[in-house]
Formats: sequence, C-alpha cells, structure tokens
Amino acid sequence: MITYLKFAKRVIISIIGSTVLLIGIITIITPGPAFIIIPAGLGILATEFVWAQRWLKRVKQEIEEGGPTIRSWKEHLSHWWNRKKK
Repeated sequence: MITYLKFAKRVIISIIGSTVLLIGIITIITPGPAFIIIPAGLGILATEFVWAQRWLKRVKQEIEEGGPTIRSWKEHLSHWWNRKKK
C-alpha cells in the first residue's frame, strides 16, 4: 500500500512539475517570466528526481553569475531596444 502511495505521489509531482516547466519553456518564446517559471518547475521536479536537482543547481549558478546565456540575452535585448528607439 505504501509503495502505491509513493508511486502516486511521484506521478503527481511529475505531472505538475513537467507542466510548470513546459509553461516556462513556452514563455521563453512568448512574453512571460520564463526566468521565474522554469526554476519553479525544476524545483517541483527536484523534490523527486536527482536529475532535476542537478539542473536546478546549474540554473541557480547561471543566474547568480549572470552567465553567458543571460549576458547574451541582455546584449540582444539592449541592441533590439536601441534599434527600436531610432
């Protein structure tokens, strides 16, 4: 009985976490706070999965360092914004 409850919990967390993560990925393309939603989805998944814990740790490091991905997006957006003003 306990293994069924653990399995059910894992399935529910998988569905909720995957849905939040998918919404975060969609908000990369569409307007939205992807930088908040994606770590939230990974945080939900990290409660049950080791791979999600590793990804979440990597995302946190990237955010704290303002890594190349974030810097390139800032440069891209500032270039676009400056072009739009002209």
